[in-house]
Amino acid sequence: MFKTAIKRWGILVAAMLGMSAWAAPSASTNGTTYSEIQTMPNWESCTVCAGLNALGPVAQYSMGEHVASPALSGQAAQFNISGSTPYSDAIWWKQLGGDNAKTHFQYDLDFYLTQPQLAESLEFDANQSNGSMKFIFGTQCNIKGDGQWDVWDTAGNTWRPTGISCGMPAAYQWHHLTWQFYRDNATIYFVAVTLDGATHYVNRSYAAKPVTASEINVAFQMDGDYAMHPYSTWLDNVTLTAW
Repeated sequence: MFKTAIKRWGILVAAMLGMSAWAAPSASTNGTTYSEIQTMPNWESCTVCAGLNALGPVAQYSMGEHVASPALSGQAAQFNISGSTPYSDAIWWKQLGGDNAKTHFQYDLDFYLTQPQLAESLEFDANQSNGSMKFIFGTQCNIKGDGQWDVWDTAGNTWRPTGISCGMPAAYQWHHLTWQFYRDNATIYFVAVTLDGATHYVNRSYAAKPVTASEINVAFQMDGDYAMHPYSTWLDNVTLTAW
């Protein structure tokens, strides 16, 4: 099933974007799936580094694992943000080890909010450093901004709007999100986003930037609004597939 799904994805993307270099047929021989990442210990986090140029204002934030409800798996993770400084942010990430050979990624999860009207934006990222370049597959649902998906221009150090709608998610409902990315030696490609069964092809690419680290991780960020209204987000079934 894994081989078939990846092959179909590769053929479809190649057909739509004209990318003959999509290496889907060999994916099954070296694919790795990291499952239920929200249950893994030793997540890292910060608030100041989540802001502009990693020098943002301080938010109050926390994370709790193995939450039974709301949950789909019975082991969701709850993320909370509040504070007193407008537009403060918090980011959490989980290191998954380094693998410089991986070039294709699928980030898949379910998320849930009880008060989505309080969220400024929600960010869902995957990151890879391969010893020479850093590839940030950064995405955000810009709920209170332009109401669309933005993707991260790593070399340009800025968000780029995609024109793909991402309005306020419904409250008290699980939403299923899948992002698909790949990279070559120096370029990051945003392939497609699927939210609650609706797929949109992004067709955006941006340059990576030099770095000496070797790592793969996933990240989740919550942005506060003008009054830093406290709110929570639950994540479940967090999975990264890399090949």
